[in-house]
Amino acid sequence: MAVTNLLNLESVSKSFDIRALLDGVSLGVNAGDRIGIVGRNGGGKSTLIKVMAGIEAPDSGRVSKAGSINIGLLGQSDDSDEDSLVREVVLGDLATHEWAGNSKVREVLTGLFGGISEELLDRKISYLSGGERRRVNLAKLLIADLDLVLLDEPTNHLDVEGVSWLAQYLKRNTKLAVVVITHDRWFLDEVSDQIWEVVDGNVLAYDGGYSAYVLSKAERARQITVEDGKRNMLIRKELAWLRRGAPAQTVKPKFRIDAANTLIANEPPPRNETELLNFAANRLGNTVFEIHQATITAGEKMILEDLYWNIGPGDRIGVVGVNGAGKTTLFRALLGQISSTAGKITTGVTVKAAFLSQHLEELDPTWRVLEAVEKVANQVQLGNGKELSASQLCEKLGFNTDSQWTPVGDLSGGERRRLQLTRLLMDSPNVLLLDEPTNDFDVETLTALEDLLDSFGGTLLVISHDRYFLERVCDRFVGLLGDSKLRDLPRGIDEYLKLRSSSIETSGSVTTKVKTSNIAEIKEVRKEIAKYERQIAKLEAQIIELESQQSELAFDHEKLGQNMEELAKLTQEKSAIEESWLQANTSLEGLEN
Repeated sequence: MAVTNLLNLESVSKSFDIRALLDGVSLGVNAGDRIGIVGRNGGGKSTLIKVMAGIEAPDSGRVSKAGSINIGLLGQSDDSDEDSLVREVVLGDLATHEWAGNSKVREVLTGLFGGISEELLDRKISYLSGGERRRVNLAKLLIADLDLVLLDEPTNHLDVEGVSWLAQYLKRNTKLAVVVITHDRWFLDEVSDQIWEVVDGNVLAYDGGYSAYVLSKAERARQITVEDGKRNMLIRKELAWLRRGAPAQTVKPKFRIDAANTLIANEPPPRNETELLNFAANRLGNTVFEIHQATITAGEKMILEDLYWNIGPGDRIGVVGVNGAGKTTLFRALLGQISSTAGKITTGVTVKAAFLSQHLEELDPTWRVLEAVEKVANQVQLGNGKELSASQLCEKLGFNTDSQWTPVGDLSGGERRRLQLTRLLMDSPNVLLLDEPTNDFDVETLTALEDLLDSFGGTLLVISHDRYFLERVCDRFVGLLGDSKLRDLPRGIDEYLKLRSSSIETSGSVTTKVKTSNIAEIKEVRKEIAKYERQIAKLEAQIIELESQQSELAFDHEKLGQNMEELAKLTQEKSAIEESWLQANTSLEGLEN
């Protein structure tokens, strides 16, 4: 079947000041393409899609489009008229009977706003939050009749549920071509079948989603034997994470499992959990936070009632929940910033907590970046014997040698947030509470932050809409569904999304039709998947234990040989179960669709 070409860039160059963001770039987009764009902040990603959309003219080269195609752009800024109503921005001049009878419009409004609300449609744009504005602009774009959508950070301000809905919606609309800039790597894996990396004015193309992109970069580096220490280390960390659960990144990996396993077979786990747990226990003792029959409110709104929850040394917990459910309020209660109205919250005597909130810390605008960090400390102990200077920590979080001398007053919002996080880590806390830590971070900075957190020997609690980041740094998950309860989520974010879907169905907002004849089979497959996951978790614990023993057996060759033989056996068994897990998930997806 012939492929319809929608848009081409031919030898396109674009510079700002003396810096070339695009240098002789040639590429094309075809009907149905799904392309993710990655690269460092300020490297030219947004410039690329503005040139594609015709908003920015190239300095040289040519942009050509098929004659009748319709292109839509979601930018990072919102230019809606502040006095307009939501219905005017999203639905334009459509009469009520026209849009209400359109299944596409109903699906988009229900997916992004949880239902069709006259109260929302009649609100002024000026009264909306940042997240609500983002959803309004997305809704306007998605209900339009388009051939190609260009999305610049579409998941910003969306919660985990909103990101999941958007990914599934785009996957269902197979005729629509999508080009997306995002730091959300889970979203990239779900949506993309190509990755474009913008680097040094060039655009490098890779087949597959984000996981395949990481593997391809590693393979390219291996073949040409390029040793770039910093970049190679980030790739190795990502490979280690993929090795930990390659099939678990997505039910349909966009790379061959056998090839992936061959490439990452020799990568160690991203963090030594046994060693970190021991270090955390030494720093914190037995108690971090203990909550007994607590009731937590925000003003007159009930957030949590009759809450029992113990948080121990070395716990790494992701907190997910609907907007307004009280995730940030829960953190503030743990820190003693607000008091529970009933029950008791006990904090361990050795706890030294640091809280990264969504509100930026006010700093002297005349301070230099490095000076602002050194005001806290000159050296930081992260755990596991890892020590960094203020300058080294700055560099890991995206402030190179030159930018460390930038005045604080000249920093962008994203840079100020990175500085805030750097100062928190510099104070050597043993408990970290991070509220949306990934906002405005590019992928490379995110992987560097994950690298740091892999070495953090303490207790970690994270609120984030970035699913990949949550699954990367956390081992356990809890959820707030807006019903005054905190739920343990043994199956992670997938379980949270299913609970949310069930609660929406119960309330009548959404109706999901599953053939009655399939229900029993679906239950059996889910039980089978849960069994595989328990087996994998058990084997992973045994593998970690064997790996931790190897340093002690270094001079006992007989016992070391037995250890390695057992380790190989367990690793092979785990790979076989993972393959069965993958097949069961594929089967489940077929039954549920």
